[in-house]
Amino acid sequence: MDKLMLDLLQGEHADLILLLAKIVGVLIAIALFVRVSGIVRYIPNDRLGVLEKLWSFRGSVQSGFIALRGEAGYQPDVLRGGFHFFMPFQFRIHPVSLVTIPQSEIGYVFARDGEPLPPTQTLANNEVANDFQDARGFLSNGGQKGPQRKILREGTYAINLAQFVVLTRDSIYAVRLNTSEKTLFENMSTLIAERSGFQPVVIKDAQDVIGVVTVHDGPSLPDGEIIAPTVGSATNDPDFHNNFQDTEKFLRAGGYRGRQYQVLADGSYYLNRLFATVELVNKTVIEVGTVGVVVSYTGRRGIDQSGEAYRHGELVDPGYRGVWTTPLLPGKYAFNTYAGKIVAVPTTNFVLKWTKEQSGPHRLDENLSEISLITRDAFEPLLPLSVVVHIDYRKAPLVVQRFGDIKKLVEQTLDPMVSAYFKNIAQTKTLIQLLQERSDIQQKSGDEMRAKFEGYSLELQEVLIGTPHAGTGQGIEQILIQLRERQIAVEKVETYKLQEVAAVQERTLREKQAMAEQQTQITASALSIQVRENEGKAKLAQTRQEAETIQVTAKANAERARLEGGGEADRIRFIGSADADKIRAIGLAQAEATDKQVQAYGGPQYQLNSQVLMRFAEAIENGKLPLVPNIMVGGGKGEGGSGNLVEMLLAMLVAERTGTPQRPAAPAGERAN
Repeated sequence: MDKLMLDLLQGEHADLILLLAKIVGVLIAIALFVRVSGIVRYIPNDRLGVLEKLWSFRGSVQSGFIALRGEAGYQPDVLRGGFHFFMPFQFRIHPVSLVTIPQSEIGYVFARDGEPLPPTQTLANNEVANDFQDARGFLSNGGQKGPQRKILREGTYAINLAQFVVLTRDSIYAVRLNTSEKTLFENMSTLIAERSGFQPVVIKDAQDVIGVVTVHDGPSLPDGEIIAPTVGSATNDPDFHNNFQDTEKFLRAGGYRGRQYQVLADGSYYLNRLFATVELVNKTVIEVGTVGVVVSYTGRRGIDQSGEAYRHGELVDPGYRGVWTTPLLPGKYAFNTYAGKIVAVPTTNFVLKWTKEQSGPHRLDENLSEISLITRDAFEPLLPLSVVVHIDYRKAPLVVQRFGDIKKLVEQTLDPMVSAYFKNIAQTKTLIQLLQERSDIQQKSGDEMRAKFEGYSLELQEVLIGTPHAGTGQGIEQILIQLRERQIAVEKVETYKLQEVAAVQERTLREKQAMAEQQTQITASALSIQVRENEGKAKLAQTRQEAETIQVTAKANAERARLEGGGEADRIRFIGSADADKIRAIGLAQAEATDKQVQAYGGPQYQLNSQVLMRFAEAIENGKLPLVPNIMVGGGKGEGGSGNLVEMLLAMLVAERTGTPQRPAAPAGERAN
């Protein structure tokens, strides 16, 4: 049954099916025709179409690559988004992407068609033909083929990629033509990447660097010049190129290819690295305590400021070629080290040490060593030496002009001069004199070498001589040992002298201490003496006053006595005469009586003895003396010996009464015999 129904249906609708098949075939044929013939094309809005004209009644392009006059070939105009209708089989559409440059990146453009580059150019001129989105205008305005000076900044561009090839960090935008061209653009992209050309030049403060620019396009430098001069750097200049970012203005201002004198400071710079490359170098730092003397390799020839009598190079004003008269003071400078060099000159005192073990912080004396001497007594010591030097910052350019740098000055001038001076000194001294007279030699050498240093625009501050030591052999050590032993002996003598002085001082101290202990009594005695002296003076004054009183009184009394005496004298005179007569009479009577007494005693001798005995008896009675001594020291009782005074008196009385003559007593020695 089913089969029957299918047969009926097939029979009834066979014509309809055939008709439908024919319609579909026609539509497919039309679609294929439209597709193949290119009559209608649709371009998405995020893309564009590059037209390639396959045939034209005007023929093919006779010169160049882009058909500006409707010839067969790549057309200058591009198709944007939407439907487009064309003559069948006349155009081929090459859909391409829009060119997108990401933020903070750079795109480079290569023109396939245009005027050929002259021999003096490296990159195509974009002074007039500078719109890469208008290929027709670019070529009509004389745009040049090859890599372009102008770069693409961030953004999206509708560019005819048959005329232009755009290179970015991630892509190469182009209509592919052949494999050899692909290699060319890949190599070009690699070169740009090696120069970090897809990113701007960023110089940060913290890096303390500057950018030295080398321009690869433009006229060559004049003969004899190595650095291109600065052009178009003033902001009010119509050709201000803003640090090489506007290549056309730079060249219009007269810029040269080659390394530029102008440098890039801190900031971001969008540079065409095919036009200019940048080398980062450190900023020039002039430390505190130094100045920088500029030796310029470029600039105009200036007038020598050092004078006719000074022939050691040219000293010129800043900006000219030569040694600048004004040094750079401490600070940081964006100095192009390819345009010159800066010689650091210390302005603080620096020490040059003639010794191998040590060197100063400036490393100017790292090649100096001890000075080899020969003394008058044929010793060969090594002399360590230090010299303190100062350079006036205003004279620093003169020093650099004359010697090139401070290290050359030290090694080629100061070292031989100082060494020769001390060698000459050593030849006039023995080793011991060299050791003992070090201070005098140091003072003398400083005074004499100061004038020599001034001749080199240097100020000698101090010469410091170390202790000579042996180079070879032990002779010097033996001399030093002898000197040490001699000094020890001298020190002992001085010690003994000081000990002696100390002993004397100690004795004096103890005397002073004893005196201090008795000081109270001494003070009291002194005060007592002073009191008595004052009392004596008071008594003396009183006595004098009394004497004066007595003297006045005496004078008065004497006057009275004289007056009274006159009368009294007359009275006494009369009384005296009477008394004299009386005494004379009494005396005569007594004399007569005495004579009678003497005669009664038997003579004057007996009378004398009697009176002596009477006086002796009176003396014993009045002194209450014992008649016989309590203690008697007896001697021998020989003849003529006398025991005591009493015995002698008794003997005299006996002799008087008996009439026996008395002999004088013999000395004790004689009695002993």
